[in-house]
Amino acid sequence: MERFVYLDNQGSTRIDPRVLTAMLPYFTDHYGNPSNILSRYGRIAHEAIDRARQTLADYLGADSQNEIVFTSGATEANDLAVNGVIDALADASRLPHIITSRIEHAGILNTCKGLERRGIAVSYIGVDEQGLVSLPELRGAIREETVLISIMAANNEVGSIQPIAEIGEIARNAGILFHTDAAQYLSLGKLEVNRLHADLVSLSAHKIYGPKGIGALYIRQSVPLKGRIPGGMQQRGLRGGTLNTPGIAGFAEAVRLLAREHEEDARRIRALRDRLLSNLQRDLRIRVNGTLERRLPGNLNLAFLDTTAVALIALVPEIAVSVGSACSNAEPSHVLKAMGLPGDLVERSVRFSLGRFTTEAEIDYVSALLPQRLGRPPHAHDTAQEKKITE
Repeated sequence: MERFVYLDNQGSTRIDPRVLTAMLPYFTDHYGNPSNILSRYGRIAHEAIDRARQTLADYLGADSQNEIVFTSGATEANDLAVNGVIDALADASRLPHIITSRIEHAGILNTCKGLERRGIAVSYIGVDEQGLVSLPELRGAIREETVLISIMAANNEVGSIQPIAEIGEIARNAGILFHTDAAQYLSLGKLEVNRLHADLVSLSAHKIYGPKGIGALYIRQSVPLKGRIPGGMQQRGLRGGTLNTPGIAGFAEAVRLLAREHEEDARRIRALRDRLLSNLQRDLRIRVNGTLERRLPGNLNLAFLDTTAVALIALVPEIAVSVGSACSNAEPSHVLKAMGLPGDLVERSVRFSLGRFTTEAEIDYVSALLPQRLGRPPHAHDTAQEKKITE
């Protein structure tokens, strides 16, 4: 019997059963429209959303639950943050300028491309071989007309954790708004937006064992922002439309579980990741892409020196992994290219991402299956070929 192992938790996580339990009443019993507070059904849903907002605000260290706007996910939150600021601050006589990095998620990079088509100037900051943003380059990119810096907190492909507090401080000292996509970072623990000097933070539930289709944007109360979906003027006119009560309740429960369990999750997941790496290093010729020190605990991005990523996935269909991000459609990774990896290594790179439900038995199974399918005898090395590939 074939055995399947899911190691694509940065693409999406399995919903925690406790989260599903928290959602079910809002599908079956409390299904009223939360905007209709004159109805008992609507009031119950409205109160659930208020509680969820407060849960997220507490987790972020926000000053008020009014600083939380629910969206359909981090991509929409990114769009609202970036376009919302630009639309609020744009002046026909003086177009604004924003700064981002070359390794952002497509949700930011494609938004920036749209801005450039409108004549908005965008600077793209490079990263080093560990996937970390260059702070000197960031400082040097600031202009008089710079209104926003948008740098992701943790990368979705190589797991690199950016120096967000330092970036936020640079922005704050320059009088520039700072946005961070924290969809991947959220699982590490409380964000403490004030310590990070973050003005806008994008979040997603399905990266933290919550449901798909729900996210949020933290917006500091002083931030000028123009809504993108006026609709029925829900959420202070910043994002119209009937709120997804079950999804919001699930998001809040996922955050409550994180508040209690993120440290234990991280310790266990990191140990499993290191076990996988050690096992594969013993039997296969691999290269770790990025840093292991400033990295999400479940992330392992590896270049396999004896096969391509596409060939590996075809040879081992029992293991769910990714080439690049889940949104890349198997295109060569722009993140690895930005880190300076040669094209041959980029094509050999695979992202493994472990999560809360990954087991030691699964890691040992994958550790045995990969060398078997790749036909690489343990401890067999071809130094000349390895040198050729990595040059």
